[in-house]
Amino acid sequence: MKLISILASLFLVVHAYAQNFEGKIINQDQEALTGALIYNSSQNQHTHSDLKGQFLLTDNTAGDSILISYLGHTNALVVFDPKVSSSDIVLNETALALNEVVISPDLDALKVFSDIDVQLQPVNSSQEVLRQVPGLFIGQHAGGGKAEQIFLRGFDIDHGTDIRLTVDGLPVNMVSHAHGQGYADLHFLIPETIKQVNFDKGSYHADQGNFATAGHVGFQTRDRLDSNVLKAEIGQFNTQRLMTMLSLKGTDRQSAYVATEYLRSDGPFESSQDFSRVNLLAKYRTKIQENQYLSLMGSYFQSSWDASGQIPQRSVDDGSITRFGAIDDTEGGNTSRVNLRLSHLIEITSHSQIENQVFYSYYDFLLFSNFTFFLNNPERGDQIRQEERRNLFGLNSKYRSFHDFIGGQLDFRAGLQLRSDISQDNRLARSANRSEILTTIQFGDIHEDNLGAYLDAHYNFGKWTINTGLRWDQFRYSYEDFLQTNYSKQSTYASRWSPKLNLLYNQSLNLQYYFKSGIGFHSNDTRVILAQQADDILPAAYSLDVGMIAKPSKNLLINVAFWNLYLEQEFVYVGDEGIVEPSGETIRRGIDLSSRYQFSDWLFFDLDATYTVARSIEEPEGADRIPLAPLSTVTSGITIDHSSGFTGGLHARYLGDRPANEDNSIVAIGYTVFDANLGYQIGNLNFGIQIQNLFDVDWNETQFATESRLLNETESVEEIHFTAGTPFFARCVISHSF
Repeated sequence: MKLISILASLFLVVHAYAQNFEGKIINQDQEALTGALIYNSSQNQHTHSDLKGQFLLTDNTAGDSILISYLGHTNALVVFDPKVSSSDIVLNETALALNEVVISPDLDALKVFSDIDVQLQPVNSSQEVLRQVPGLFIGQHAGGGKAEQIFLRGFDIDHGTDIRLTVDGLPVNMVSHAHGQGYADLHFLIPETIKQVNFDKGSYHADQGNFATAGHVGFQTRDRLDSNVLKAEIGQFNTQRLMTMLSLKGTDRQSAYVATEYLRSDGPFESSQDFSRVNLLAKYRTKIQENQYLSLMGSYFQSSWDASGQIPQRSVDDGSITRFGAIDDTEGGNTSRVNLRLSHLIEITSHSQIENQVFYSYYDFLLFSNFTFFLNNPERGDQIRQEERRNLFGLNSKYRSFHDFIGGQLDFRAGLQLRSDISQDNRLARSANRSEILTTIQFGDIHEDNLGAYLDAHYNFGKWTINTGLRWDQFRYSYEDFLQTNYSKQSTYASRWSPKLNLLYNQSLNLQYYFKSGIGFHSNDTRVILAQQADDILPAAYSLDVGMIAKPSKNLLINVAFWNLYLEQEFVYVGDEGIVEPSGETIRRGIDLSSRYQFSDWLFFDLDATYTVARSIEEPEGADRIPLAPLSTVTSGITIDHSSGFTGGLHARYLGDRPANEDNSIVAIGYTVFDANLGYQIGNLNFGIQIQNLFDVDWNETQFATESRLLNETESVEEIHFTAGTPFFARCVISHSF
């Protein structure tokens, strides 16, 4: 008892001198900075500023050194004085300086790389937004309007089967989509509105559910504008783009703006793509009370295009068409999406908050493709028609609280997520010349519900952070088949638990070691599940990462990670049959390397490199390759951001040769492409030129091993079919800020 009394007395003495430090982080314009790091290096404790820029850091003692850091702003160092326990701290905006960058002791510390890239290399097209994720490659093969094909961590993700994408919490992936499971069309996102890109690779976050196997990417758009912007672009191939961002209100209490985008282009192909896209976005945010915020968002997107599709290598080799020619130039389509979102955040106490978000999307889609030409129908051709109309409803609710716990800090999170997809008139049909339906293969209504719940705890003590999470998902699948003579409606249920365990060791603000582990999953198409009576409806992905983020010198930031991912069931999309085919267990392992270096105040270097080995477990050696799985990738370049107003950059991306079929007898040839940009700012005017494929190399943007037959052939041939990558393409840009 005496020992207990002594320990209790010591505890009371320590806490008598340990006090709270609270305040608000603002910039020189008195605007709140959200997400700033507040780090007590003496106690190895940290927190972040909230939506109002406010923070609370507990257990500080007199003389502690507290660092405040926010990217693009000068760091501040505060010596804690118990007599001044509350303070407003001003961080002045400055040109990006890597010596000011610190490695946050958080699970998603990797996003510092994308934060740097967003500041230095602003994205100017929605096709490029995903390239903000280190190691991620994309490919377009249908006239600019179709969602990009995605490659990450040894996955040919198709259009989103193994990566979870969101914009301001809105899901981008479409379940049981007419063109493929997880189809993720990001073209409704206006790139200039992007404020931040949150991402991680693997299945390590409890708040990320379906499709978060290779990783997840969450785009956050701006809540307010620093200035109004008018931008005009004109380029080769009859390309024009107009973009506006107009602030309607810009105070700390209320903010509102609208953004618009119009884009059209004929593209480099011999048959005009006749591509056009319109985007509208409106956001409004207000402080209802001192502890409550309300946010409204609405957007509209519409796109239409023609396409030349994938062409067979043999037709180019024999000179019957060029690389930019077509076998069937009637491909193409149109799509649109309307989004509405309402978000409410309330700070219950200075230690806890609840955020509720409801959203709705209306989406329609019509796509015409021809992969095999005259293989199945020698007279009319093999064109297929895929279409749907979808209503998407959802709710995201999350609770977060901070507590002192056994000598450390506990960041506790709990969430509830609900999503309901109603896909009407979901059809796959064989058609001719876009106008005539020859045969309907699938036709019906799909209703898919997903209820998810999670618990997540981040415990920081000293230099260590332990994160444990548990997620539960339940799905309901329902399909009404219109092709049956009698009324036919099928349904089933499935559920899955997904645990996570992650360990971080921050030796300092310049070095973090991490061990991440977790189980994720991806779902299959409702029609496949019901038709095949699949037993393993939600196959799991087991992920493991071991790595480090380090600043070995003040101007150098690097990340190295060794990783392994085992997937219970690979999915392969078979477009002609309208199914996503389960293809057995797979394993992938590799190494990722990222680096950012600042040579001077105005010259920066970036490098992202990956090496991956991907194999099918159930296939014999020699026939166990995973088609189109990237083996090696590199993106690298230099960026100029000079105080005189001059900006520029030269960047290269390399995708190595990779197998196009299981035995590697057909190879998808790799490529190296250079892009360049130059810009100069005079007052509020900014002039620039952007060049894709600077050296005008021949490269294939997408490639597939496909069996096809041409009109004059008697036998089919399996070989590489490809979409040619953009040749030298220059466009001029002028923008005005006011």
